[in-house]
Amino acid sequence: MFDFDSPLVCKGVIGDGCGGGRVFFVEDATLFVYDPLTQERHFLVSVDFPICKISKNACVIILQTEEKIYKYDLSEMKIVE
Repeated sequence: MFDFDSPLVCKGVIGDGCGGGRVFFVEDATLFVYDPLTQERHFLVSVDFPICKISKNACVIILQTEEKIYKYDLSEMKIVE
């Protein structure tokens, strides 16, 4: 279902903070989360910049563009500096 080799997909590790075990992915400049237990996907945030890569560290999803790094805090449900 997900191409885990894609730079626009990352999986949360159980026990590392928010979203463990869920899959985070980008489609058309929109960040989503997929829960394999419920098999539901949920919208997190749309952005107005092209995302090249995402990764996760604890409760933060790192959104990388060609020029800048943005951080989406899962506990606050918003992009933080």
